[in-house]
Amino acid sequence: MKIGYLGPKATFTDLAARQLFSDAERTPYVSIPECMDAAAAGEIDAAIVPLENSIEGSVNITIDYLVHESELVIAGEAVVPIRQHLLVHKANIDQWNKAEMIYSHPHALAQCHKFLHKEFKGTPLENMASTAAAAKYVQDHPELNIAAIANGLAADEYGLARVNENIHDYSYNHTVFAILAKEGHSIRLKPSDDYKTTLMITLPSDQAGALHQVLSAFSWRKLNLSKIESRPMKTGLGKYFFIIDISLKMDEVLIPGAIAELEALGCSVKLLGSYTSHRI
Repeated sequence: MKIGYLGPKATFTDLAARQLFSDAERTPYVSIPECMDAAAAGEIDAAIVPLENSIEGSVNITIDYLVHESELVIAGEAVVPIRQHLLVHKANIDQWNKAEMIYSHPHALAQCHKFLHKEFKGTPLENMASTAAAAKYVQDHPELNIAAIANGLAADEYGLARVNENIHDYSYNHTVFAILAKEGHSIRLKPSDDYKTTLMITLPSDQAGALHQVLSAFSWRKLNLSKIESRPMKTGLGKYFFIIDISLKMDEVLIPGAIAELEALGCSVKLLGSYTSHRI
C-alpha cells in the first residue's frame, strides 16, 4: 500500500501515518492539496492530512479542497495527541533561552502562546509550512541561534535537542487526521468500534427556518451529531454549506431517511464518507 502525507518527515501527519500504516510505503508531500491530488490521480492509495485541531479548530484548506476541488472521500480518521517541544541545534544548547527567532507551523505557535509569552516575550516568530519543516530549518542552520517548536519524532529525525518539553498551553490538545481515498478504493485499517458519517449539506436559498428543519431531521431520529460547521460556498456573500458529522455508521434506514427528508426540503446533500475513527 502507498500512503501520502503532509511532509516533510516527522510531521504529526507522518506520526499518524506510521501508526496507522506501519508496513506501507509512505511518501511526504509539501502541501495538503498536492497530497490530495496524488491520491485523486492514483499515485498513492490514500492521503493523510490534518482535518481539525481541538484548540485551533478546523483546517479549512482540507475541508475546502475536499469539497470544491477533489472527488476523494473520507475513508477513516485518526485522533492524535499533540505534544509540542522546544527544539534547538545541539551546537546552541547552552544558549537556547536566548534564541533570536522561533520557527513553527502557525497552529503550533498559537498552541504554545503562554509559554512563548513568558519565556520569549518580544522574540520574533516565523511561520513555516509544518513543524517538521521548522525542525529541519534549525538543523540546516547551526550557525544561527534559533529554535523550533515540533514533536519528539522531529527531534529524533533531525538530531535536535529538546530543551523544553510539553510547552503547549492545554494538556488536551489533539488533532484529527483524515484518511482520504478515491470512492470505492479499499483501505485496510485496524478494527474500531467508533464510526462516523460525514455529510455536506447546502440549504435552499432564502428559506426561513431551513437550518432548524435540517437539525430536526436528525433530532427526531435520535441521530447524534458530533459536529456541525459552516463554510462559505465561494459563490457570493451569505452563501454557505454545512459539514455535519453523525456518530453512526451509514445504515439502511436512519441516515438514508434523514437524507431523503433533507432533499425533500430542497437541500443538496453529499456523502463525504462513512468510516472508522481511531485513537493513537
